[in-house]
Amino acid sequence: MPRILLIDDDEHLAPPLAAYLKRFDFELAWAGRPSLGLAMLRDQRFDAAILDVMLPEMDGFELLRTIRHGPGAAAQLPLIMLTARGELPDKVAGLELGADDYLAKPFEPRELAARLHTLLRRQRAAPAPASPDELRFDGIAIDLARREVRRHGEVVELTGTEFELLALLAGTPRKVFSRDEILNRLRGHEADLATRAVDILISRLRRKLEPLDCIKTLRNAGYAFAAAPAGPAGSAAGPGANE
Repeated sequence: MPRILLIDDDEHLAPPLAAYLKRFDFELAWAGRPSLGLAMLRDQRFDAAILDVMLPEMDGFELLRTIRHGPGAAAQLPLIMLTARGELPDKVAGLELGADDYLAKPFEPRELAARLHTLLRRQRAAPAPASPDELRFDGIAIDLARREVRRHGEVVELTGTEFELLALLAGTPRKVFSRDEILNRLRGHEADLATRAVDILISRLRRKLEPLDCIKTLRNAGYAFAAAPAGPAGSAAGPGANE
C-alpha cells in the first residue's frame, strides 16, 4: 500500500482524507508542521507527499525547495502542491521549484486520488524504450531501467516528472513534441496550465543539464531533443566528452 505524507496545518483535513484515500489503497500520514514533516521524510518511507502552501514555520514553497535540495530518497519523491484558491502565481511557483502537480483548495478527494495514482504509476513504470535500456548521446547517458541520467559521467538529480520528460524527448531524437502532446503523455489528463506547465518543466530540465544544450525550442511548434548520438568511444559516459 503506497504511503503518502500530507503536510498541512489543518488538523480537520487529515482524518477524513485518510479514511477516503484508504478506499483507493493509499495510507495517509499527517504532519501539521514542516519541521515534523521533514523529520518524517527523513526517518520513514513514503511514496509521495502533499504540501500545503500556507504553513507555519515556513511556507510550502520553502518546504518544497528544502525537500528537493535535501539528501536521500525524499528529494525524488512525487510532490503535489495544494494551492489556495487555485491562484496562478502559486501554481507557477510550485512548478518552477520542482512540484510534480498542483491541486487548488478546496479540492475533490477523488481528484487527489486520481492524481496520486497517475504520479505513482509514472514513477514506477520505466518508459517503454524502443529496445536498449540506455540511451546514449554526446555528453549524456539516460539509463531507462535505473531511471538515472549521467552528464559527462556525473549523475544528474532529476524529479520523476523531469526524467519522464527527458526520456520522452530522447526516445525519439529530432521529433518535435507539441506542448499539448507532452502534457498528455506525461500527466495523462488535461490541465488548465497546460502550456505554462510544460514550459516550466523544460526550463527546469535545461538548467539541470547545463552546459549541455540538447533540448531545442521550435517556435509555435514545441520541443525536440537534438543531442548527437554518442561516438564509438562512448563519449556520453566520461567527462572528456564533447569538449
